[in-house]
Amino acid sequence: MLRPPLSARRAFLALTCFALFTSLIAAPEAAFAKTGKAAKAEKPPADKYAYITLKGTYPEAAAAPGLFGATQTTLAKVLKQFKTAERDRHLTGIVLKIESPQVGFGTLNELRQAILQYRESGKKIYAYLDSATMKDYLLASACDEIIMPESGVVMLLGLRMEIKFYKNMLDKLDIQPDALKVGEYKSAAESISRSEMSPAFREEMEAILDSYFGMIVKTIAESRSLTEEQVGNIIDTGISTMTEAKQQGLVDVIGYEDELLARLRSGDSRTEFDEKYGKEKVDTDFSGFGGLVKMMNLMMGVEPNKRASTTPKIAIVYASGPIMPGKSQNGLFGDVMGSETIVEAVRKAAKDDTVKAVVLRVNSPGGSALASDLMWHALEQVDKPIVVSMGDVAASGGYYISMGADYIYAEPGTITGSIGVVMGKVAVEGLMEKVGITTTVLSRGKNSGAISILKPMNESERATMQKMLDDIYLQFTTKAAEGREMPLDQLEKLARGRVYTGEQALEINLVDELGTLSQAIAKATELAGLTEKDRVEQLELPTPPSPFEQLFGDLDPETKLQSITKLLEQEAPGLYSLLKETWAINQLARQPGLTLMPFQVDIK
Repeated sequence: MLRPPLSARRAFLALTCFALFTSLIAAPEAAFAKTGKAAKAEKPPADKYAYITLKGTYPEAAAAPGLFGATQTTLAKVLKQFKTAERDRHLTGIVLKIESPQVGFGTLNELRQAILQYRESGKKIYAYLDSATMKDYLLASACDEIIMPESGVVMLLGLRMEIKFYKNMLDKLDIQPDALKVGEYKSAAESISRSEMSPAFREEMEAILDSYFGMIVKTIAESRSLTEEQVGNIIDTGISTMTEAKQQGLVDVIGYEDELLARLRSGDSRTEFDEKYGKEKVDTDFSGFGGLVKMMNLMMGVEPNKRASTTPKIAIVYASGPIMPGKSQNGLFGDVMGSETIVEAVRKAAKDDTVKAVVLRVNSPGGSALASDLMWHALEQVDKPIVVSMGDVAASGGYYISMGADYIYAEPGTITGSIGVVMGKVAVEGLMEKVGITTTVLSRGKNSGAISILKPMNESERATMQKMLDDIYLQFTTKAAEGREMPLDQLEKLARGRVYTGEQALEINLVDELGTLSQAIAKATELAGLTEKDRVEQLELPTPPSPFEQLFGDLDPETKLQSITKLLEQEAPGLYSLLKETWAINQLARQPGLTLMPFQVDIK
């Protein structure tokens, strides 16, 4: 039997497929009828809700590479969840469970803005809370609907500052505090040198509380369609039961979580509530030799088959924690920002030709004046647009490293400013003598005891150290004036160690605009000459240590105590907070000059 050539058979097959395809398009009903299968109306797809829980802390840093990095929750990752949900055409809405996240005013605003941006997509977001503190409620008020159980309460207790003074205790122990400062508002040393607030310190703190309280009242009033007077009265009431909260307009529905989910399910058992929505998937199949290699790569932070990208990038440099010379480190009571680590990250961004602009995300109360200046200098050498995004706090040294940027964003509640210098020590000779310890001192030079903790400074030592602080202050104010393009005498009047909220800083031109990290990234993209049509990637710096380095890199006593401090933070937060403050003061007191913020604000 003769067979047609291969080319002819291919042509015949192609024509047959084409004829079948066109017949299906022309008469799909007939085609399905021939098969005996009637066309059935498809059932609409089930509703899908992202189930997102806000709890714990949200560090501002690049996630660690590998397995642990995939499971680490950072602020950037939770913001990405909302952005993904905003763009997801198959998503019906979000159920947001709020479990007292430990966030500051800046981070809180980032989360609120992400929720409000998501709502512009037209999809709903439902906030469920068992009980609500002020921070919890501020987050919930950004949602379409607030649901709480009948046993819950809304606790809008207001704002409170508790600033501890140790002077009387030190007197009883025969310890003599010794402190110097530049700027009447630079009050970081008042806790050891005074038994109560100075008039300047009180004036500064009253203004901060007024700014914060005004923001809280305005936010709740606008979100819940209430008057500011009504919100003020609710806060003065303090605690609202569910019946009261419903009458006050604070809560939309009194109900339990399962009742909310049942209502959204509307009888359709296929409705999905995705608790892992938008999260990075982790491959945990480590079977066989390939699995062992994969595990080792994850532990070492190696991402297989990842090639260098030539796509334009915006580098995001995270500058978080108290500022110290040397490398960044994980301390007993929080992370410390090392100048060496940040300088290396900035230089890496500067040398990378694919990086077109830099966003410096600052969340720091300051610290070493020297370390701050080294980081500022590294940023000054970058010949690319630099935009600063301030988080919860960017004060003192945190402002120092920000002031050379092309554009500065602050959150409305960012604590910033504090342009001033302070140093201090405590002289413990009296205490040592009480417990039977005597000291013989041999010295050369009139200023040898300037940083000794044995005795207070003598007249020559005080004059020497004060001159150093004056020089640092002049450098600080001069560079700030140049960065903000204002006369030095005008800037100096705004300095003097005074602290401001982001809203206040905008009014006096210490920042350029109020906005979030995403707005700062958009501004950097614009300054780099890139448009929405350009595909732009983000490069997060500094690169965090691998899981292997985190586990085995530092086998010192501090590392061994990490688990203890985590337990202490959870079980005794008050004691943990006090120890954390003491630890930070001890670390920073080793520096000759400090650009350090004097206090913390907590929302109750």
